[in-house]
Formats: sequence, C-alpha cells, structure tokens
Amino acid sequence: QIQLEESGGGLVQSGESLRLSCTASGFNINVLGWYRQTPGKQRELIASTTSDGTTNYGDAVQGRFTVSRDNAKNTVYLQLNSLKSDDTGVYVCNARAIPIGSSVPRDYWGQGTQVTVAS
Repeated sequence: QIQLEESGGGLVQSGESLRLSCTASGFNINVLGWYRQTPGKQRELIASTTSDGTTNYGDAVQGRFTVSRDNAKNTVYLQLNSLKSDDTGVYVCNARAIPIGSSVPRDYWGQGTQVTVAS
C-alpha cells in the first residue's frame, strides 16, 4: 500500500512562487507526479517524473513549473514560478506503482494541497 503526504500549498500573489512536496511510503514506485483539480474540470496532469529521471509536463504549465525527485527520500517536488490566478486549484500528488504480489501497476492519490493565487 502506497501512502502520499503532501505539503507546501498556500495563498500567494500573482507572480510569486511556491514549492510543493510529496513524500511516498512504499515500494516499486515508478512514477511520481502532480495533478491539478479545479471545480468543473477534469483532473489535469501538471508534471510527473519516473524513477530514472524522465519528466513529463502538462501543456498549461510548460516552462513555469519544474518537477524534481529525490529517489532516496521517495519525494517529488514541484516548483511553481510566475504563478497566475489560473493556477489556482487543489494539487494532488500521484504515484504509480506495482503492488507487491501483482504485475499490474496502479495509481495512488494523495489528499491534495490547495494553491490559491490572488490577482
């Protein structure tokens, strides 16, 4: 069972920065990443990174946000720069791992951390 603990959300002004952290407990974690949930919209990928360092970014944040990972700590970070009011939402940590005794990867989700950008 994978558990995810997020931190780092908050209220900031437009143009400011935040750094989110998510620490995962468990094994066989390949992908760690962040999604954003806003009312009335589907959950969207912000950024993800694999255990070998490959990164993937969603279209909405390319160039402004940076995802990084510390494999030793099973922690993924999301640096959010030049924040805009459209970036407001609940940022949810995701882990994709293969449960022990299985060969099929599954997704695990954190509870989310609120990011609010005031214009």
